[in-house]
Amino acid sequence: MNVPGFVWVLTIIAVVGLLLFDYVFHVRKAHTPSIREAAVWSAGYVGVAVLFGLGVWVFGGTTMGTEYFAGYVTEKALSVDNLFVFLIIISSFKVPHADQQKVLLFGIVFSLIARTGFIFLGAALINSLAWVFYIFGFILLVTAGNLLRPAGSEDRTADNVIIRIAERLFHTTDEYDGDKLTTWVDGKRVLTPMLLVMVAIGGTDVLFALDSIPAIFGLTQNVYLVITATAFSLLGLRQLYFLIDGLLDRLIFLSYGLAVILGFIGVKLVLHALHENNVPFINDGKPLHIVEISTGLSLSVIIGVLVITVIASLLSPKGRAQNAVSGARRHATAYLDEGYETDPAVREQTYRKLLSEEEQIKKLPNRYRAAIRDEWELMDLLRRAHDKHRESSG
Repeated sequence: MNVPGFVWVLTIIAVVGLLLFDYVFHVRKAHTPSIREAAVWSAGYVGVAVLFGLGVWVFGGTTMGTEYFAGYVTEKALSVDNLFVFLIIISSFKVPHADQQKVLLFGIVFSLIARTGFIFLGAALINSLAWVFYIFGFILLVTAGNLLRPAGSEDRTADNVIIRIAERLFHTTDEYDGDKLTTWVDGKRVLTPMLLVMVAIGGTDVLFALDSIPAIFGLTQNVYLVITATAFSLLGLRQLYFLIDGLLDRLIFLSYGLAVILGFIGVKLVLHALHENNVPFINDGKPLHIVEISTGLSLSVIIGVLVITVIASLLSPKGRAQNAVSGARRHATAYLDEGYETDPAVREQTYRKLLSEEEQIKKLPNRYRAAIRDEWELMDLLRRAHDKHRESSG
């Protein structure tokens, strides 16, 4: 189904309008969003995406509606996994809590622009070269294989090629100046770490596109659906970051679930490539009349795998243990850094979370306590956080 030009224009205006609304009413003034604020706006953006999908279903038909929802759910799941890396990058650069929203919004805008370019490039390749489906399928199968060997949240690192290149290109001061990108030091204008963080977030997201774009093209080749599903999966990602920050480490089976989904879509792409085959050394360049996986079945598999993955993760004792340890380490580090959060009420809330997680750690079975990496270092970190709290309490 061809999408009229005026629909494209209205869609672009709507997406840009949502981004501007997000900036003007939530991000422009630096603050730490509450759980309630993050929950309300996360639900709001999901609601907008669902309403849009229902509109696609009504005006575009069942096939388009199913393809949109399959693409949206897949991209949303991949974006949640990407939040792990965003969390590591933001933590490693010690971005003040109140300024993290602007970093995330920049990452979302940069991602929308970059991925739009990748989508049009991918569509052009698919239209002219049918064998590209083989390439996309291979990429997803390799990615799925890599996800079957996930690193634990404590083993994740922000040290990647994008950050290393950025550190060589940009000379920055170690101190933040609010959310400014430049500041004055000894009479000279220098770059603040804020710019380096934005480069790291934006560049890392380009790497994420290498699996997300082939994945959604495996579900639909309609460029309008690919772009809108991608855009709506990214909108609200900032709020989702603050909402599930404390649950990220709990989703210990997410990588396995994503591996199944990407592997499934990879097989779907290869089957489609065989069905449309024109590669000379495969069946003499003739299409193979084989069964293809329907979009309806794809949507059912994607939702089913995600539901099982999330439930299994939330019920897992190992997940609860990992969540307590990672949370305690993160909250203790944040509490000790007075520049990370300046609001006394929020600092006290961070300390209360630390106490709760510490109690959970004390109750862990020995097999989970033994698996804690650098336990003595963690205990020392907790002790210093307690000392800091006693000093501030007078």
